[in-house]
Amino acid sequence: MIVTVVGVGLIGGSLAISLKEKGVANRIIGVDHNEENLRKAKELKIIDEGSSLEDAMTRSELIILAIPVDAVLKTLPSILDKVENGRVIMDVGSTKQKILQLVAGHPKRGRFVAAHPMAGTEYSGPEAAIQNLFSQKTMVLCDVKNSDEDALEMVEGIVDQLNMRTVYMNAEEHDLHTAYVSHISHITSFALALTVLKKEKEQGRIFELASGGFESTVRLAKSSPDTWVPIFRDNRNNVLDVLDEHIHQLQQMRKLLEDEDYETFYKLIQKSNKIRKILK
Repeated sequence: MIVTVVGVGLIGGSLAISLKEKGVANRIIGVDHNEENLRKAKELKIIDEGSSLEDAMTRSELIILAIPVDAVLKTLPSILDKVENGRVIMDVGSTKQKILQLVAGHPKRGRFVAAHPMAGTEYSGPEAAIQNLFSQKTMVLCDVKNSDEDALEMVEGIVDQLNMRTVYMNAEEHDLHTAYVSHISHITSFALALTVLKKEKEQGRIFELASGGFESTVRLAKSSPDTWVPIFRDNRNNVLDVLDEHIHQLQQMRKLLEDEDYETFYKLIQKSNKIRKILK
């Protein structure tokens, strides 16, 4: 199978590596608006060649959109306009409602499968692509009833070969739950990094004293704004909802400290410890 990956950064590049290693693809065509990214991806043997999207689409059975969600919104309708001969389009964006609403009435909607791999790191670009990023992770497939049976079967087969778990959701469910378990983690990490940078004037001290706990909590603050601002914009209402609750919890803890009510604080931390029964 020839696969085109549009966007050869962390997710797209890691997919390209895995698809080649698992024998799903015998040739990977890379498409990227950044020529330097294409050069690096080819140099690192992530892709076999760089190409224009128009040319790549005529030669590929599967086109994977691994670009920011705002870019998916701009390009997906025109890609569907041109898709033919049983080709399949798959996106891997972190939000789904707006994307699926946009193409809901498209005559070739069935050739599109909306997917979201729950995997990643804080790094970006072709150099960030790694082997086995997706193994044992979850792939969410959204609104699959609107995808053609053969298109869905192709993507489901790829998910299995990547050794991933498959979860099915509608777009609304997906965007709600990812706000709770993914998007809030990133926005909190950005805020924590800004807090420390504001309060700790000596950057050397941050480096010297930052322990594993701080480093793991603030790790996501290294993530690219090119990726995350479009996600926050597209999932604004859900992110605002979970952010309000997060701020409420922080305010509650602040009040307990202010009042020196350590007994209640102890109980709150005990309550939070229940998460370890879910995330073992």
